[in-house]
Amino acid sequence: MGPTTQTARIVAGAMSGTSADGVDVALVRIRGRGMEMSATLLKWHCRAFPSGLRDAIARIRLGDPTPISVLAEVGREISLTYAAAVNEALLAADFSAADLTAVAAHGQTLFHDPPNTLQWLTPALLAAEVGCAVVSDFRRADCAAGGQGAPLVPLADYLLFRDPHKNRVLLNIGGIANLTYLRAGAGIDELIAFDTGPGNCLSDHLMRLADPNGPGWDENGRRAAKGLPIVSIVKRVLGSPYFAKPPPKSTDGLAMVRLFSDAQAAAHEPHSLENLLHTACAITADSIAQSIRRFLQPVPDEIIASGGGTLNQTLMGMLARDIPVKAIDELGIPSPAKEAIAFALLGAATLDGVPGNVPAATGARRNVVLGAITPKP
Repeated sequence: MGPTTQTARIVAGAMSGTSADGVDVALVRIRGRGMEMSATLLKWHCRAFPSGLRDAIARIRLGDPTPISVLAEVGREISLTYAAAVNEALLAADFSAADLTAVAAHGQTLFHDPPNTLQWLTPALLAAEVGCAVVSDFRRADCAAGGQGAPLVPLADYLLFRDPHKNRVLLNIGGIANLTYLRAGAGIDELIAFDTGPGNCLSDHLMRLADPNGPGWDENGRRAAKGLPIVSIVKRVLGSPYFAKPPPKSTDGLAMVRLFSDAQAAAHEPHSLENLLHTACAITADSIAQSIRRFLQPVPDEIIASGGGTLNQTLMGMLARDIPVKAIDELGIPSPAKEAIAFALLGAATLDGVPGNVPAATGARRNVVLGAITPKP
């Protein structure tokens, strides 16, 4: 059945963020094509990365010298984790690979500094393990067109959340925090989208340093809640030119961690883990709030937050002091599932030969079809 007559298909969106904690899978029923697409979440599932793989990804991202053989093995293990996550989601939903049109897999970001970007995945292995076509490597076509390769979720934000009467912000807090601003009744070319700065990456980095064998994050922000802000570090990080630079713009967790580490070193005194975690949350909350005040006019009517950062109650409490925020869960979508849903839509667009980037968001010179298609084995 050709794309012009398709009424519905099921695409598995699979996403692992810069925090490298695991793979989120969203089984999504997609109707329509292009700007007429709609999405219904059928099942969300998460599979954690094994601790050894998570640590290997963190070391690579921090720039540790890594043999090519290790890079190859890490790519294999990432792909097998993606496959296991998709297969577990299918089993939980009582589906099989035959029900899937494709897996739309983001891959694991190892490096992002536009125009250079690398999302590590072996799509042929993923296709073989699941038994269906795979769409992957979404970012580099946008970079080739002069864009940042990020953010790519604005297409899905526009399709699913635009409103004729409300100015809406879709805020995602993953390893990096990014937002999409949808003015009431405006077209897709009028949206604003960019990375505001760090999301969870600073807190996760601190937790992995403090406890290499631990979970790698501050659960619910409990330890951050016991700390106090280190004002000198907050000011030094937020004084970086990135935060004042107007969009379109994107960044990477490694760049934000380096800013934080440099600011910590400049403080010339030791600080407790609790104070550092509290400071990391303050930097994330302040950078989001400042971005909204600085770059978005008129003031948004509604801010809808998603991503793993919404589970950090200390961070969300700080945000709520500056801006009114509600979790996307209130709209019936689990917070960690939102970006996986977005990549399911991007994968469907690629299969249809429809551009998936939004030049207003990425800075690309033109609209381009994103990604590469690995056929069903």
